[in-house]
Amino acid sequence: MDGGAGMAGGRIGPNAITRMAEAMRNSIGEERTRAIFAAAGLEERLDHPPEAMVPEREVTLLHRAAREALGTAHATQLARRAGMLTGQYLLAHRIPKPVQWLLRALPAPVAARLLVKAIARHAWTFAGSGRFSARPGNPLVLEVAGGPIALAGPAEQPVCDFYTATFGTLFRALVNAEAQVVETQCTAMGATSCLFEVRW
Repeated sequence: MDGGAGMAGGRIGPNAITRMAEAMRNSIGEERTRAIFAAAGLEERLDHPPEAMVPEREVTLLHRAAREALGTAHATQLARRAGMLTGQYLLAHRIPKPVQWLLRALPAPVAARLLVKAIARHAWTFAGSGRFSARPGNPLVLEVAGGPIALAGPAEQPVCDFYTATFGTLFRALVNAEAQVVETQCTAMGATSCLFEVRW
């Protein structure tokens, strides 16, 4: 199932910026956070957090600046925290409570299929001009091709922890409390797309 291949210009939901800012401020403090946002040309986003979709290039620039300033391991750790915060935000404000109750009541494989369909419908909000798809099975495999985070530059480890944590938060809350998501290949490492295996 393919998510929307993107809007003209590629735009991303504001959580990709605001939750990174929150995670960074809580971990490295205001001064270092501001320096990283300034290096990405995004300092104004700290003073005026976006409430609407942002250009996907901003997400790429922010992750690049974070990795350059903090190193890949630390930057991806912060991205993971931001992804968890994003998942929590979606559960609190974007996924209706009756839908959440229904998914939790269903057998995990059925709930997973319905959740993936919902993710695919809204894929343009996190993949921008990239492409999202999913392959059912055990494990379930989610794919993001051309996503803005991996495009921040080459790396020796998977770097899309923002997605890993967002998906994991949603699957643990709505499908199975033991669900785990692991990025098994990443465009930043030379792969053609980023793959995420979901197991429970």
